[in-house]
Amino acid sequence: MFQIHRYIMKDCIFCKIIKGELPSYKIWEDENYLAFLSNMPINPGHTLVIPKSHTDYFFDLDNKTLGEVLVVSKPISEALKKTFNPKSDRIGVMIAGMGVPHAHLHLIPIDKEGDLTFARQKSASNKELEKNTEKIKTNLRAG
Repeated sequence: MFQIHRYIMKDCIFCKIIKGELPSYKIWEDENYLAFLSNMPINPGHTLVIPKSHTDYFFDLDNKTLGEVLVVSKPISEALKKTFNPKSDRIGVMIAGMGVPHAHLHLIPIDKEGDLTFARQKSASNKELEKNTEKIKTNLRAG
């Protein structure tokens, strides 16, 4: 079991996911960061990467954490490309910061730049999220 950081907000949805109080479709985790699928994806494979230590606003993260979020995201984005084979051969990156007050980065397989809008979000079934989680994890392990 991973260490729970001392900077956890008891009412934050992402902090509750970190503590295991809310379910999620985790695709990657270490002591400091967590990546899980969005249950309201813009496109299949839409992944959130978060630091486990609570910070509300992405650009309030210290420089070390800010850089590490991107380093952590790199192999995840490669696994997303292998899994979903987007037409653009790109994984879009968004930092919005309005939905949940916990710093997070969105990784989204995109076919075109216009895909990067929350207007495209749709609910995903548990079955679809489970299937995508396993496919992504397989591609992460394969490197």
